[in-house]
Amino acid sequence: MTGLRYVYAVCRPFDAALQAQLTGVAGDPPRMLNHHGLVAVVSHVPERDFAEAPLRQRLEDLDWLTETARAHQGVIDALTAVTTPLPLRLGTVFRDDSGVRVMMEAREDMFRRTLDRLEGRVEWGVKVYAENEAPEPSQPAERPAAKPSSGRDYLRRRRMQARAHESVWEQAEEFASRLHAALSGYAEGSRLHAPQNSALSGASGQNVLNAAYLVPRHRSEEFVEAVDRTKDDVPGMRVELTGPWAAYSFVEDVENVHDVGEERP
Repeated sequence: MTGLRYVYAVCRPFDAALQAQLTGVAGDPPRMLNHHGLVAVVSHVPERDFAEAPLRQRLEDLDWLTETARAHQGVIDALTAVTTPLPLRLGTVFRDDSGVRVMMEAREDMFRRTLDRLEGRVEWGVKVYAENEAPEPSQPAERPAAKPSSGRDYLRRRRMQARAHESVWEQAEEFASRLHAALSGYAEGSRLHAPQNSALSGASGQNVLNAAYLVPRHRSEEFVEAVDRTKDDVPGMRVELTGPWAAYSFVEDVENVHDVGEERP
C-alpha cells in the first residue's frame, strides 16, 4: 500500500505481539519501523486526507476527527499493553519511511532519555467533582419557604447561603488536596491540569481536581485501591479514575517533530 507515513509513537523494540486485527488510522494496520535501536510505530494514510492542506480542512470535520482520534488512541492503547510508548501528537505525518528515520535520528537522544524516564510506568488520571451545591437555609417540611419579611431578613438569608456555599467549597478543596497528597505517594510524578468546564465536558458537578499521576506498573494495583478507599470519604464528592494510559502528561519534552527532518507533505 502506498501513501504517507502516519506516526503514532516511538518505543524500544519489543517481542510481544499486538492484539489481533488491530487497525490504525484510515484502516491500515500499524507496523514497526526500526532505526538505531528505536522503533517508530507507523501506518500508511492517503495523501488526499493527510497532506498538509487537506489535513487542516479535515481537522475541522468533527466526525472525521473523532474517528481518527479513536483509531490513533486504539494503537496507543495496544502499545501500552505490551511496552512503554512515547506517544506523538495526533496527525504526525511524513512523506515516506526516510522522513520518519530523519526525524528519529534528529531526536534520538531526547527519545532515549524520555523512554528511560518512562520505562515501566503508566499514567493514571483522577478527577474530583463536588456534586452538592450550597444548601438552602432549612425550612419546616410542612410549609414552603416564607418570603423575607424585610430587607434585613433578606440580607441575613443571603449571608447564610454565602457561608454555606463557602463551606462546601472549602470542604471540596480540602478533600481534593488530601487525596492528591495521598496519591502522589504512589507516583513518581504528577501533573495538575486546569479544572474542566462542566458545560464543555458534560460531567455533572464542579471539577475541583484534574490530575495525572506517573505510576510504576507494579504499583498500579495499590494506586487503584488507594483511590477506591477514598471514594466515600466525603459526601457529595465524586471521584473518577481513568487509565492506565500511555504517559501523555509526562512527555512534554517531545516538541513538534516536524521542526526537524523532511518538510511535511
